[in-house]
Amino acid sequence: MEETKLVVDQELLKKAEEMIQTQEFGERRLSGIPYKITYIIALGMACFQLYTAFFGTLTATLQRSVHLSFAMTLCFLFYPRSKKSKIKTIPFYDFILAMIAGCSAIYVAVYYQVLVTRIGNPTQVDLVMGCLTVLLILEATRRAVGLPLVLISGLFILYGFIGPYLPDLIAHRGYGFRRVVDHLYLTMEGIFGIPLWVSSTFVFAFVLFGAIFERSGAGTYLLKLAMSLVGHTRGGPAKVSVIASAFFGTISGSGVANTATIGTMTIPMMKKVGFSPELAGGIDTAAGGNGQIMPPVMGAAAFVMAEFLGIPYLQVCVAAAMPAVIDQLALLGAVHLLSVKYDLKGLPRKELPKFIPTLVSGAHFLIPIAVLFYALVVKRLTPLTAASMAIGVAASIFILQGLVASLGWGRQTDQTEKSSGAVETVSWEPLVSSFRKMVDAMFNASRTMAGIGVTCACAGIVVGMVTLTGAGLNMTNVVVTLSAGNLYLGLFVTMIACLILGMGVPTTPNYVIMATIMAPALKAMAPEVPIIAIHLFVFYFGILADGTPPVCLAAYAAAGIAGADPFKTGVNAFKLDMRTFLLPYMFITAPQMLLISTNVFEATWIFITASIGMYALAGGMQGFFITDDKWYDRIILLGSAVALVKPGFYTDVFGLVGVALVYYLQKRRIKKAVI
Repeated sequence: MEETKLVVDQELLKKAEEMIQTQEFGERRLSGIPYKITYIIALGMACFQLYTAFFGTLTATLQRSVHLSFAMTLCFLFYPRSKKSKIKTIPFYDFILAMIAGCSAIYVAVYYQVLVTRIGNPTQVDLVMGCLTVLLILEATRRAVGLPLVLISGLFILYGFIGPYLPDLIAHRGYGFRRVVDHLYLTMEGIFGIPLWVSSTFVFAFVLFGAIFERSGAGTYLLKLAMSLVGHTRGGPAKVSVIASAFFGTISGSGVANTATIGTMTIPMMKKVGFSPELAGGIDTAAGGNGQIMPPVMGAAAFVMAEFLGIPYLQVCVAAAMPAVIDQLALLGAVHLLSVKYDLKGLPRKELPKFIPTLVSGAHFLIPIAVLFYALVVKRLTPLTAASMAIGVAASIFILQGLVASLGWGRQTDQTEKSSGAVETVSWEPLVSSFRKMVDAMFNASRTMAGIGVTCACAGIVVGMVTLTGAGLNMTNVVVTLSAGNLYLGLFVTMIACLILGMGVPTTPNYVIMATIMAPALKAMAPEVPIIAIHLFVFYFGILADGTPPVCLAAYAAAGIAGADPFKTGVNAFKLDMRTFLLPYMFITAPQMLLISTNVFEATWIFITASIGMYALAGGMQGFFITDDKWYDRIILLGSAVALVKPGFYTDVFGLVGVALVYYLQKRRIKKAVI
């Protein structure tokens, strides 16, 4: 019975894989010679990244130049010009664009020694190569993630030229073509800035670790583990989706991949126990997005944050840990309330795997994660070193699995074979298969990094124009003017900007842009607030934008699996995500939640009260606490939630009293109804 619960509908699996491939790898489905060419180039990128991860990165500019050359080349090979273009082959013009793009980016590495002597005084060839690089980055980004990020980058480039003609509030002296190209292409403040540095080092290592981890079968193991824990409880499959997404989110930085991978198995089970298709898809979408805020990976944006702030990556993980756990518990609470509201049951225990045997059967999958945490938390090594160690351990375990299977150790011998005295033969196919899967994981990691690399370079264009023109200071003036100097209005303006920008821009460039132009404004308005709190505020709303209608890619993936309406699925996900909208504001007003200037006892109390507050918020949003809410129940619950999430003696007392009052009122209504 245990196995039957994990048999996946092959049609759903195929649909989910196509969604993930389209979002993560591009729409092309190549075969023959074009496939072999792209495969070799992608493996070349993976080998370069692995070599520099294990034996030391190159000089910053060289590392970024080679990485960008690979990323741009692969982008033009994997992503078609439009949806009408051929997807089973590569047109000749894309081969040409791929070669030009690769050459324009690698030019900086090849002529590095002479280029450093003429920064500020580029030659005509430098300008041509720089202009080609900028244009081809914009085109590659359009293919990979769509038009919005390209338009934003284009507007910032235009802003560099027309500064003198703008209103005084945002005006600057203006710059010529030569200065703009030189700044974007030949300095470390434009294309080859911090976002690309992070992409070329930490991010690739973690993406490769995730790819190896997933190919080894760890995803199925984590799902079984979640099923054994909560599958039998009310609305069990929905809770499985939340917990499995949290597990998977620790090694995956993609909300869409998280949603589609877990949803393939959990959405059909949710529908089976009574969830509507739209609600099942909405729960899976919210859970998939939540995975992005779980340390230690947290997507590429967290690595960029550490570099922007000049702090150890571990410090970002520590600050993000408590809010992430509170948010996961709040989503579990919201799912539980929905299950009770609609009287939904769990799956029969006899059909579920048992926890201890399941835990033991795949304990080897947990070793790479343990090594990663040990290296990051105990030894306090750099993220790149920690990820490299985890990759080495994961790869070794993967190969060892294949070797054990090839030698037949632990294999059950049939009684007939024993009686006949047949000699066991060694088959090397499992070992060969393990090596093949390992190489495929390297290939998939490079395909994923093609899109991430060019979007980081595109975000670098925005950062470069901000540093050149002083747009950050101008934006500070704009935000202060719009908010009349009020911090809460400034936060609200920033939130709206993040949500709007995030509707068409992936999380990492969204964070980079907002951290560059909005974070300085918020810091100027509230100099006493820790800068990491401001950056996490921006980061959280960038993630929330992924599940915000009308453009919510993760919801489209979940809706496709559930056979549901994408917009209604997005609306359900948005309702569940509303609980998370409160947390980032608390980062600003109560930095203790980020474990800043606090102690163990205070942190424990904050965790308890904030968790109760988020549960109350879920009750107010879902219209159900222990029974259906009256309008005044909702008001009390929402007010209590705000009070409890904000640390403080009086606010905690007010919030606890409010929750207790609603509990008493609803309990009394239930008793009256029974009588």
